[in-house]
Amino acid sequence: MEFDFKNKTILITGATRGIGKQIAHDLEILGVKLLLTGTKSKEIIELNKKAKLEQSNRKYFHLNILDKKSLKKFLLEINRIDIIHGLINNAGINRLNKIQDSKDNDWDEMIDVNLTAPYKLIKAVAKKMIREKYGRIVNIGSIFGKISKEKRSIYSATKFGIHGLTVGSSNDLAKHNILVNTLSPGFILTELTENNLSAKEINQLENVIPLKKLGSTKDISKIVIFLMSDLN
Repeated sequence: MEFDFKNKTILITGATRGIGKQIAHDLEILGVKLLLTGTKSKEIIELNKKAKLEQSNRKYFHLNILDKKSLKKFLLEINRIDIIHGLINNAGINRLNKIQDSKDNDWDEMIDVNLTAPYKLIKAVAKKMIREKYGRIVNIGSIFGKISKEKRSIYSATKFGIHGLTVGSSNDLAKHNILVNTLSPGFILTELTENNLSAKEINQLENVIPLKKLGSTKDISKIVIFLMSDLN
């Protein structure tokens, strides 16, 4: 049983760090042509230089979803690409605050990044996939799209929402041989997790997990690769 990604082109958002970076690394080993986004323009320039030197199949795009002009420009660039076989909506933000102390700006920006952008990208690539009668879309959700806890009301709203987008769009697209799935990780040891939680809080979490450890980006990547493959 083998993964066959020959001649496949896959778009991954938020692919310069954390889960997205790991998925991109693992898919590249399998021969995928990668379209990858990141928020730091100078870093994107350097990553493209490195990709060119390595003669790799990676191409990086600057995408700051919180900048409407940046998102519009990126969507125009995507529209110029004839075929995209797969989309992984991985980019996301999480700002912790109790609902009574939350800021309207946090609501607007988390909705924009975690929900509106995936909707727009699915809409853009779905038309290409329908023409090819083939597609794989994975939305990276969260355990907080199933449950919630203190300070995560807005984040949970976006992650409950992304699963709703998955369920709805999967019904629209299944007849075109386009599969849409949500992957909802628990606590994964990434830069975002380390920024949001103290070492003490991470240790407390590890103690209530049966395996006594947080998940790794490799754990998530393995499942995403299956969902993006013809074995799915």
